[in-house]
Amino acid sequence: MQESNRVKPQKIKIHQPKTPNDHFSARNRIYVRAVKGLYQTVRRRMGMVFMAAFMILPWLEYNGNQAVLFDLSEQKFNIFALSLWPQDLTLLAWLFIIAAFALFFITTFAGRVWCGYLCPQTVWTFIFIWFEERFEGTRHQRMKLDQMPNSLNKIARKTAKHTSWVLFSLYTALTFVGYFSPIDLLILDFFTLEASFVLTLWVLFFAACTYGNAGWMREIMCTHICPYARFQSAMFDKDTFTVSYDATRGESRGPRGRKQDPKALGLGDCIDCNLCVQVCPTGIDIRNGLQYECINCGACIDACDGVMDKMNYKKGLISYTTERQLSGGKTHILRSKLAGYALVLITMLGLFSYELATRTPIDLDILRDRGRLYKELFTGEMENSYTLKILNKSQIAAEYKFTTAHLPNVKWQGEQSIFIDAGEAAVMTISLVASPDDLAEQITEFDFVVTAYFEDGSRVSLTHESRFFKR
Repeated sequence: MQESNRVKPQKIKIHQPKTPNDHFSARNRIYVRAVKGLYQTVRRRMGMVFMAAFMILPWLEYNGNQAVLFDLSEQKFNIFALSLWPQDLTLLAWLFIIAAFALFFITTFAGRVWCGYLCPQTVWTFIFIWFEERFEGTRHQRMKLDQMPNSLNKIARKTAKHTSWVLFSLYTALTFVGYFSPIDLLILDFFTLEASFVLTLWVLFFAACTYGNAGWMREIMCTHICPYARFQSAMFDKDTFTVSYDATRGESRGPRGRKQDPKALGLGDCIDCNLCVQVCPTGIDIRNGLQYECINCGACIDACDGVMDKMNYKKGLISYTTERQLSGGKTHILRSKLAGYALVLITMLGLFSYELATRTPIDLDILRDRGRLYKELFTGEMENSYTLKILNKSQIAAEYKFTTAHLPNVKWQGEQSIFIDAGEAAVMTISLVASPDDLAEQITEFDFVVTAYFEDGSRVSLTHESRFFKR
């Protein structure tokens, strides 16, 4: 190959996008070739774990309830023993911040591996390709089938493939919606046509999205719609591990026999078999350098290593490596950019853990009678009225007992304890009566103290500040 054809390994090449008509025509469609190897084994197993967790979690029970349920109608999220309410949205904000910095950290260190190994779009796309291979055959057989005129065999294969896609999409949609609505009732109501219009609409919507994204759009989602593909290169540096082609070793590329000496032919180790292109789910040629379409799945590495084995060449012509290492330098694992992301991530994790650990399963709101701040009784004593709203944020019923602090010789009028079921709220209206002689100020600040005695034997107390008006 001419020297002018070489490109730097870390140069991002932006291609002109195909028009939708070009992409969906059989001539330009990407036919992904199956490949076996270390990275594809890791990818498949990680995908299986991810898929198993997604499919199983909604069916688990905890304390007689669905273990993981994000009930939007009740404004309550159950995650095993943890129940989150709108008052706990700061925890959700912490989770988003942690996820963002975790993504920044991983991308800076190992490139776009999230996309290649755990992104739902990638996992579902490979599952749909697996169905495609079962019904239509290998890459070459699929290409040949699409070029053939319509026949009974072709229609049967295509029908079986799309039927499997639709059924799996429906199963995916039901499982996903099952995270937001009790899944046992959802399945029963959906298939008996008893589900509400809204639930049915959401199930069909997510089924259509899954079918369209994983079955038809595939790499379009990764290259043109997902914003991560566009900004991920901003987090790369010369020490980021990415899937890269060693042009110094591989060029000039060209075919040769197994027993021929490539040096005598003036060739590098690349035999120009194009397997790295055929196995790529986004259809790029990694030999053209780093491109934003690359999802770091390692399929081209496994394909190339297999060829190197057959040719008795050293593996690693395509590998997870860094720009600095390809240039002959030594990769710097510990660097300021990566350390900065790690420090912020650890700090965020610490703050999240602290807020989660100090979170109490009680929520108490106190409202004063705004129509009348105080009332003077015929005995000369002063009365203040309050409305107490108590929320049991736990999954265990409890008895709540109330007292006051920093308000001397106060008399409590009304109920002083109440029993509240798990996840329920209650409202109490009470009055406090105190002698003016015991109050030094016109407005006395004091605390309501509520203690929850849970049925499992645990006990939690919460203090809420309020005011008592003398005049």
